[in-house]
Amino acid sequence: MTISAFQSLPRRVGVAAIAIPLIIAAAMAGGHWFFAFVALISGLSLYEFYNLAERRGAFPLKSVGIVVGFIVNLAFTYERLQVDVYSYFSDKGIHLAMFSQMQFLLFVLLIFLMVVLMVELFRTKGSPTVNSATTVLGVLMISLFYGTLISTRELFPYGFPVFKFFETGFADEVQMAMIERWGGYTIVSLLASIWICDTAAYFGGVRFGKHKLFERVSPNKTWEGAAFGFVSAVLTMLLARILVLEYLRLHDAIILGLFVGVFGQIGDLIESRFKRDSGVKDSSDLIPGHGGFYDRFDSLVFVSPFVYLYIDFVVLS
Repeated sequence: MTISAFQSLPRRVGVAAIAIPLIIAAAMAGGHWFFAFVALISGLSLYEFYNLAERRGAFPLKSVGIVVGFIVNLAFTYERLQVDVYSYFSDKGIHLAMFSQMQFLLFVLLIFLMVVLMVELFRTKGSPTVNSATTVLGVLMISLFYGTLISTRELFPYGFPVFKFFETGFADEVQMAMIERWGGYTIVSLLASIWICDTAAYFGGVRFGKHKLFERVSPNKTWEGAAFGFVSAVLTMLLARILVLEYLRLHDAIILGLFVGVFGQIGDLIESRFKRDSGVKDSSDLIPGHGGFYDRFDSLVFVSPFVYLYIDFVVLS
């Protein structure tokens, strides 16, 4: 570890000691609390991505992108909102016809795309092609991908097939509480797997790294470090299955660990490519000792869609 890394270690540990319990609490609480957490890191990560793009001469529509990004995040908690809104108006004798979640998300993205293109028609700043591309890419890559993390949490209990896991075909209050815990533990286990993967990859690379993984993008990463991270991610998910994720089968835990070990490290490389292209070390300095929000959650951005698709379409199907 370098001298600068040692100097920043107390700040890193201090921030982690405060942030990790709050993140775990939001994940376990679920609902609007977890949505608020994800929307926050999504919006800040998107802001940092747009700043990186500006360093390369792009002029993304920041405000439009961040507002639409929030609405895209909101779309992934739409079923919960639909129930709340419908119940509120039903109590007043008003019955609403509402979009489905997919209709709402598609509507938002289509309107967003048309607005960006029409605004760029009249702008005279920079390249309209580059401006439009970076504005849309940020929302699709960050807001949409983070939204799938919200969807993963919302599967518990929304979308959870109780008939598949309980013999009676329905869940009582105790079992519903168990399902809610599974949802929180799934998110916490995913985060723990990512963090342990990153830590193992770093220290494994420092101790045993000899062969560069992708020197043009990230000079310090090695194949040996990546292997340590990969194995640690799988072992973490296997341990999580034993301790708290009883609904997962053995091969499900292994596959989720594979997703973290492979796609988490790819997500880190993708962000490193953006930063190297922009000539910066960190996406921002918003988190003392840790860089930016996109720096801290770059793996989560890329892992979340794969985890959501697998849990929804395979584990819970």
